[in-house]
Order: sequence, then C-alpha cells, then structure tokens
Amino acid sequence: MTQYPSSENKKNLSIIDLQAMKQKGEKIACLTAYDASFSAVLDQAGIDLILVGDSLGMVIQGKDTTLPVTVDEIVYHTQCVTQSKPRAFIVADLPFMSYYSPEKAAKNATQLMQQGLAQMVKLEGTKPEVIAFLVAQGIPVCGHLGLLPQSINQLGSYHVQGKEKSTADKIMADALKLEQAGASLLVLECVPAILAKKIATQLRIPVIGIGAGIDCDGQVLVLYDMLDIGVSHRPKFSKNYLQNASSVTEAVSNYIEEVKQQRFPSSEHTYQ
Repeated sequence: MTQYPSSENKKNLSIIDLQAMKQKGEKIACLTAYDASFSAVLDQAGIDLILVGDSLGMVIQGKDTTLPVTVDEIVYHTQCVTQSKPRAFIVADLPFMSYYSPEKAAKNATQLMQQGLAQMVKLEGTKPEVIAFLVAQGIPVCGHLGLLPQSINQLGSYHVQGKEKSTADKIMADALKLEQAGASLLVLECVPAILAKKIATQLRIPVIGIGAGIDCDGQVLVLYDMLDIGVSHRPKFSKNYLQNASSVTEAVSNYIEEVKQQRFPSSEHTYQ
C-alpha cells in the first residue's frame, strides 16, 4: 500500500498546493469530518482536504435534510476538526440562508475563519456576486454545483442533475461564472461523468467530484457513508471502505489509495 504524507512529515497544505496537484494530474483526496478524533485519523492517513460539511445535520444530528444546520454549529465542528492541527486543507460549509447577501456571507465566513480556523468556505449555487465580494475581502471560496442539498425543497428529491442538454449547458456556464468570480475550488455533486469531465477540463481551478465520475481533479465522500455507518441510506456514488478493512484508518488509507490511483469511483459509483 502506498503511504501518503501525514501531518508529521509534511507542511500544511494550501490552496496553491491543491491547484498544483491539478496541474500535475495528481488526484485530490477529500473526506468530510466533524470532530478532532476523526480529523486526526484522516490526517494521519494522508488526506489532502477535509470538508466540515453541513451534512453533519444528517449524519451527526439525524435530521432529514441539511437545512436546520446553523452557522454556530458549523463553527463548533470546524473548531473541533482544526483542534487536531491537521496537515490537510480545511474547508467549512456556509449553511442554508447564511449567504443570501454579500454582507451576510462575509459576516458568517469571517466567523468560520476567525473562530473555526477554516481556510476556505463553501457555498452552494450560482452566486458570483457573493463569491466576488468574499474574495475581495481575502476570503477563499469553494463553489458547489449540480445537486444542491440546501435546495432540496425546490428539487423535491435527491437526484442526478445535468442529464438534459439544457441543464448540462447551464451547469457548465455556471461553473465558468464561479471561476471568473474568483472561486478557487468547485464541488460537483451528482452529475453525469461526461459533463463533469468537460467542466474539469475547461476550468483552471480544481474540480472535486461527489457522484461525478473519475475525471474530476479529486473526489470527496461523506465520511460516515464511506464507513457505512449512520441513520440514512448510503448513496449509489459512495462505497463501503470499512468492509474490507481491519480499522477505520485502513479504510481511509484504502480510499485515498483508490482516489490517487484512479480506481475510485468505478462505473458502479458513476452516473452516465
């Protein structure tokens, strides 16, 4: 098994390092985490990026959606994750209705970075004006397109986005808008692999896929899904890495290995 650098033998990663990985063709391995213990395990295994996601509302709090998660809760869990001083780059979600205006987004992003010590914030949807405002204040931003969990009440259900040409074209155009506005990363969720490949090829910034095929610049999964634990059904695009591992650390190491070697996601975890 390949051993990837841990926090003990390599400097902390920055957005510049992640962008360099895209240029070199090295895949970026990302997982969610919500506490210091799991953060330390992920970091020791050599994870590149940790996302403190509002998915905690579902996998930690047992809610049906991510909508009830508050900024204070994301701050708290980001504090827990950064307490272990990981080498990995830390991105924290801006939760539902916390970025409806540039000023509101800046206030909440400041809290996530000053108190939670996040290095970047992530927001869903096509909000180039919000992204441009945050970037102008020195706040790095990760965009999120495709399936938008915070919009579940508009979508009606969690399903693949961009299967029709019109919606695929819109996602492509929106991705370019977010990059132009100053986003440094982009998460693509639940889109056909061919669309994700097109976006990852055309964008200069790293594109991290979740249910978006093998050709993204990196992959992210919800930690609890890839360990096959929790109160909800594991989605099609995830994989149970604990099944053939003797420990959580080995499961995470196997995930990183498969992402780096481009063995995950396979066709069974991909939407066509």
